[in-house]
Amino acid sequence: MARKTTSTANRRRPAKSTAAISGSGLAGLPRRVLRGAMWILPGLVLVILALRFVPPPTSAFMLVRHVERLTASNQGPAIMYSWTPMEAIPKHMALAVVAAEDQNFPRHFGFDMDAIARAVEHNEKSRKVRGASTITQQVAKNLFLWSGRSYVRKGLEAGLTVLIELLWSKERILEVYLNIAEFGDGTYGVGAAAKRYFGKPAAKLSRDEAALLASVLPSPRKLFAHRPSSYLRERARWVRTQMRQLGDSYVDLR
Repeated sequence: MARKTTSTANRRRPAKSTAAISGSGLAGLPRRVLRGAMWILPGLVLVILALRFVPPPTSAFMLVRHVERLTASNQGPAIMYSWTPMEAIPKHMALAVVAAEDQNFPRHFGFDMDAIARAVEHNEKSRKVRGASTITQQVAKNLFLWSGRSYVRKGLEAGLTVLIELLWSKERILEVYLNIAEFGDGTYGVGAAAKRYFGKPAAKLSRDEAALLASVLPSPRKLFAHRPSSYLRERARWVRTQMRQLGDSYVDLR
């Protein structure tokens, strides 16, 4: 009797292992991330380009604050934000925030390497963490991201910082910062801060008031420009000293 044979075509192929399938999926992950980034990046560039000329209607930080107010039992003060063009902001107000937050702002390309090195050295020796964010980094974070110290957020912040430095002038970066920085609980921009805390437009701010506003920036919900503590007064004196040393022409960025 003839022996049955099984054709090669009918032979059962061995099933792929789960590990192989999983591995192929993982191998394709960077490609999918890159493909997604290629779709997102042009849109992001267009948004940043538009914001070079158009005042931001809001920011990521303001939206988060809105949500906090809606969900908190103690809502806190109403959110204030009104755009004030650079021409209506006194030069000493711009100088005050540069003196307080980022004295190398006119010279760096978004990252202050000297400040980063000093912060790393300080953080190795102290439990109190010191940051080294520039004004450009703060604009990127406040406009588009969230607060926190995760590597993901810092990576996104770095990419946005480069784009903003490439697409905006230094004067525009400082103008946006002066308008979206939080100067008090729910108070965004120097226009809103001048009105809420001193009852005047930003153009009427004195040098002392500008130094006080700049001095609250590290902790705008704990420090109060209209009711300065002894610590805040001392910090404002330091800011005024730095302003004198830098000189008003330091923020002539055109």
